Amino acid sequence: MLSINPKEISVAKLHGYMLSSIAPRPIAFASTIDKNGIPNLSPFSFFNAFGSNPPTLIFSPARRVRDNTIKHTLENVMEVPEVVINTVSYEMVHQMSLSSVEFAKGTNEFLKSGFTAIASEKIKPFRVAESPVQFECKVVEVKSMGNEGGAANLIICEILLMHINENILNEQGRIDANKIDLVARMGDDYYVRASGNSLFEVHKPNTKPAIGVDQLPENIRNSKVLTGNNLGALGNAEHFPTKEELNSVDLGNAIKELGERFHNDAESLEYHKHLLAKDFLDEKKIVEAWKVLLSE
Repeated sequence: MLSINPKEISVAKLHGYMLSSIAPRPIAFASTIDKNGIPNLSPFSFFNAFGSNPPTLIFSPARRVRDNTIKHTLENVMEVPEVVINTVSYEMVHQMSLSSVEFAKGTNEFLKSGFTAIASEKIKPFRVAESPVQFECKVVEVKSMGNEGGAANLIICEILLMHINENILNEQGRIDANKIDLVARMGDDYYVRASGNSLFEVHKPNTKPAIGVDQLPENIRNSKVLTGNNLGALGNAEHFPTKEELNSVDLGNAIKELGERFHNDAESLEYHKHLLAKDFLDEKKIVEAWKVLLSE
């Protein structure tokens, strides 16, 4: 494994490694305004949510690595401590990218990128009408992490008002991941589209108990077939399946056929049982997988 000491390589190279490995990153499409009322619009992928009471967002217009200059967004929030953080959907990603061109100070990126500026209700900066969700925020603090190129400037924001396009809601009034169709930043020139086949569910354990991978039978834990994800799904069970639970699923003659096929080869029998169980686990059929694995 390649080990890197940040102090022993160039900032630019470290920056590239970080961007490619800490990903995908959500995009804060930040709208600010200067003391003269001139709007600015720029995307930042050093961004996330950090609490909901108070609702807190943080993004970072880091100092430019190549020449150690700061960005207009940072200058603006120092003058007017307010910002709209707009989310970025797939339909607007190319326009969003265009806005990141380093236009001269005072340039209106809403006009350059073709976005529609609409008035906010509680703060001065404009919202992006095309954005599916817009957060009107006050800037609570700007924390500088250094004075050299690449240093972060953490803009800590509190959400004052949130706007959601009703077209992205499902019947329960929750945001539908496919309808919001967000994009996120990867390394180099890559993005990822967070919808369609790229979406998958992993149910959170929350407060329920789990048996854990360490409690799985040794032959399952050390399987040559089952992946870490497969073991995690088994270990996430609240308890080992009861006889009633195992009897509730019908696998037909699958196990019997494997037994007949490999009756003189225990190692091959176990291997193929694990292959069958893996298929069930990949289909999220946990009890069926247990029935295969625990069969004799």
